[in-house]
Amino acid sequence: MTLPTVFDCSLCELNKFHYPEGNLTCVYQNVHVPFPIRRVFYSYDIPGGEDRGAHAHRRCHQFIVAASGSFEVMLDDGTNRRIVPLNRPFVGLHVPPGIWAAEQRFSSGSICLVLASETYDEEDYIRSYEEFLAYIKTAK
Repeated sequence: MTLPTVFDCSLCELNKFHYPEGNLTCVYQNVHVPFPIRRVFYSYDIPGGEDRGAHAHRRCHQFIVAASGSFEVMLDDGTNRRIVPLNRPFVGLHVPPGIWAAEQRFSSGSICLVLASETYDEEDYIRSYEEFLAYIKTAK
């Protein structure tokens, strides 16, 4: 099995429709998001400067959007690290399984929207960095 690298995590600019009342962005599975969407969740009321996430998935793809405010996503494939800032509600970041991801440096009032390819399954999560390193070593 070939595991992805942080360079396989891609930004996608979504459509943006301008109206006098405000803007609208639509997201379609298998069009903007490169997988069928099986779960949607969002984090909010995160104190400014806080961090969230810090885990990897075995099977789940994620598409992360800063629906409001801004934060960074630290990506790690066990060899390389990459920091991706998210601060526009019409740009999403695709994170394939096998990548350690941590959302960090939230601005006050941020909303982190996540579209996921899988329903919640605790067995899919790798929550310790040491376990993640062991996982990618055995998966290669």
